[in-house]
Amino acid sequence: MSEPPLDVGLLTPVAVGSDDAVTDAAVLAALVHAEVALVRAYEAVGVAPAGTGDAIQTALNEAAPVDAAALAAASVAGGNPVIPLVGELRQRVPDDAKAWVHRGATSQDIVDSALMFVARDASDLVAGALREVVEALAAFASAHRDDVAAARTLTQHAVPTTVGLRAANWLRAVRRAEGRVDAATRALPAQLGGAGGTLAASVEVAGAEAAAALPAAFASELGLAPPDAPWHTTRWPVTELGDALVQAIDAVGVIAADVATLSRTEIGELAEGSGGGSSAMPQKQNPAASVLIRSAALRAPQLGATLHLAAALAVDERPDGAWHAEWPTLRELLRLALGATAQAVTLVRGLRVDRAAVARNLATTGGLIVAERLSLVLGPVLGAKRVAEIVRAAGEGQDLEALVDEALVEAGTERVDVGPLLDPANYTGVAGELVDRALAEITPPENEVP
Repeated sequence: MSEPPLDVGLLTPVAVGSDDAVTDAAVLAALVHAEVALVRAYEAVGVAPAGTGDAIQTALNEAAPVDAAALAAASVAGGNPVIPLVGELRQRVPDDAKAWVHRGATSQDIVDSALMFVARDASDLVAGALREVVEALAAFASAHRDDVAAARTLTQHAVPTTVGLRAANWLRAVRRAEGRVDAATRALPAQLGGAGGTLAASVEVAGAEAAAALPAAFASELGLAPPDAPWHTTRWPVTELGDALVQAIDAVGVIAADVATLSRTEIGELAEGSGGGSSAMPQKQNPAASVLIRSAALRAPQLGATLHLAAALAVDERPDGAWHAEWPTLRELLRLALGATAQAVTLVRGLRVDRAAVARNLATTGGLIVAERLSLVLGPVLGAKRVAEIVRAAGEGQDLEALVDEALVEAGTERVDVGPLLDPANYTGVAGELVDRALAEITPPENEVP
């Protein structure tokens, strides 16, 4: 029996079932694809004989697959998997095509291009999941647009808000993250510069004009953006994508953190559609999806920082170790983003509101949730000091409405209906309009095809 893979997700459950796009098998397939794409690019610029790429692909399809474990072991000597891979591929292709395998390229060209290929496919999945989260949040925010709840600042009750506005704020963050991931993904370029970033070997093989056209042809074969120039030590494609992925994980991480807090037993305002169990306490319904998303959100920023550190240390014309540090870092960040966003889709689609718990918590402070309003409305009439006395007495358990009535009588002012003044639903500002605006931003005009 063969040895199992080193990492099947046992300690990264957030990504289980969502990370097929970034496995070693996917990376190896991308490396091979990049090598074939380079041959096809030489064909496209009129240098390699027509049909060479097809012949190589057919031979590879018919040959035994490359052994990833053996390739990994062989990569130690040269520091990257492309060096032994090229030898493996040349053994599998027809003799008249061998010379075109890896022609004019350096190992970094193939690794970078393959990783951008993998990153593009993975990031497309991330962006798609974020769009699903936006759709689910839009429905949730609309359904709970006017459900009045306690806003919390610095962990304490502050003023009234709505469940819908909280969801609309989540929605805005997720929508912005989706836009950034999509933009970074569309910008991912192929890499082709040769040994020192000058394309000298390609010029020698193909001539200056064909060599100048080769990077764009290579990018086209891979479905990546054409590079403006070789970027062996100019690592913005990696850092910009990393930043976008971190932002995406941040956005769903905030949702998870809020849900985890609001699903606490003593709060109970929100609940996941399917809670997780406990090995020891059968009564528990743990917010498992939120916990997994938070685990990704806690790890992602450090991975993003590592990408920036590697980019800053990408010296000379080819980096000595900084480039190598990017590979597992970017892959793990993609993996976390895939898992966290997929979990977020499940979380938001199943999210439930306990309106009774929301109302109970709103009333916990005996009306003091509108203390700010009392200061604004009654301050000019009773004076700030008297309003502060009322708030203090209410905080000690006295009836707020009776305290306000008594103070108004003492002041000799005209009696007012205190009930509406103390109703939290009458002090949510433009919460409803903010929800409507967020929903309108994701709804195309009637004459626009989405």
